[in-house]
Amino acid sequence: MRKLIIIAIALISIQAIAQTERRDRSERAQKMNNLSAEEIATLKTKRMTLFLDLNESQQKEIQKINLENATLRKTMMAQYKARKANGTAQRPTKEERLKMENARLDHKIAMKAKMKSILNKEQYAKWEKAQLKMAAKRKDKNRGMNRQK
Repeated sequence: MRKLIIIAIALISIQAIAQTERRDRSERAQKMNNLSAEEIATLKTKRMTLFLDLNESQQKEIQKINLENATLRKTMMAQYKARKANGTAQRPTKEERLKMENARLDHKIAMKAKMKSILNKEQYAKWEKAQLKMAAKRKDKNRGMNRQK
């Protein structure tokens, strides 16, 4: 009986910790959503500068790329939120999904080409390795979300 009570207390405390962590993540995401595209691009450029040891000219070029990406992301999110508010948000058809995936991959290819032209070989290798690591992290996160449903 005593062991059952201890196990129940442990499970309840683990659940409480998990919920607070999930809440913290959503609060951070809300704070990032409140930033403008320029602020997001500046933060990302500074993180990349620290990670890749960028020089001034590289920083300026990457700032432009990050600003374009942040602006594009903000407009897409605004469109999605508007569709969701209107009640017209629905699952895309097979053709629409194919079109979106092609556009995403084209953007990714263009981004890789731009980064290759801006960064030196060591920086590019380090950046590419980090991209693969982030993709793996996203994939693991998505797998976990699918299991929860």
